[in-house]
Amino acid sequence: MLHVALWEPEIPPNTGNIARLCAATGTRLHLIGRLGFRLDDRSLRRAGLDYWHAVDVVRHVTFEDFEHATAGLRIWCVETPNEKPYTRADFADGDCLLFGNESSGLPASVRERYAERLVGIPMPTGAVRSLNLATAVGIVLYDALRRLHGW
Repeated sequence: MLHVALWEPEIPPNTGNIARLCAATGTRLHLIGRLGFRLDDRSLRRAGLDYWHAVDVVRHVTFEDFEHATAGLRIWCVETPNEKPYTRADFADGDCLLFGNESSGLPASVRERYAERLVGIPMPTGAVRSLNLATAVGIVLYDALRRLHGW
């Protein structure tokens, strides 16, 4: 099983869409730190539709709580842009894909701590600074699953 972790997500529909991806793929969803919404937020529920019962979601108050709970898992930080593309990562079963929030990404301290497993999504035109969070999670998660399962 893979894990998806979101650092302080801010936009309910993004988190709802990511929760639906996790329900569809059997991926555990970790929500870390201060959330920009309540978990019972109407737009969060709407984006996740009626799949919330199928989402294995774990709430962590701090990043330290997250690290403690996921001790032993490899954490891949996805931060776009980055020189190393996610396509060069050697994902393994049990890995955790960590994504930053919509407005500022991951804190510098987290990027530095996991520098050897910091990857990004190529954006060849250079016309945009980032992708939508749910889109980014979908790209990396499904490619990792494709490689792990030989799809």
